[in-house]
Amino acid sequence: MKRLIIGCAVAGLIALSPKSEARFSGSLSLPRLSIVPSNEHETGVASWYGEEFQGDTTASGEVYDLNGLTAAHHTLPFGTTIRVTNLRNHKNILLRVNDRGPRLGKRLLDVSWAAAKHLGFDHSGTTRVRVEVVSRPSLLSAQR
Repeated sequence: MKRLIIGCAVAGLIALSPKSEARFSGSLSLPRLSIVPSNEHETGVASWYGEEFQGDTTASGEVYDLNGLTAAHHTLPFGTTIRVTNLRNHKNILLRVNDRGPRLGKRLLDVSWAAAKHLGFDHSGTTRVRVEVVSRPSLLSAQR
């Protein structure tokens, strides 16, 4: 009987307590996790996609921009920053994953036309690359 009375009292206090709401102001800067094991890398073939996809919506919901520094990867979370190194000429660039793919063959990565140009394979179409994870999005930014 004593437990029933205490339970009712607690329920009554909860029901009568004032409501409070958490609000997001929109000005919060969400942190990124920047510490990533140095052994987190892959090697494989990269390709690029350009004008035919300009303005299309990516898997992350962003609009594809062939002049942006972005990439498509099969499994890395959207917002992950990767360092892509062309193994033929050793040029490298930082890209942000914002799409899924590639959809052809056993390719590891699709990059934007601007990234392919910087890496020096915009004329050949494909090249062997090393992909290293530099940072992953925080749990908070991945939920948005």
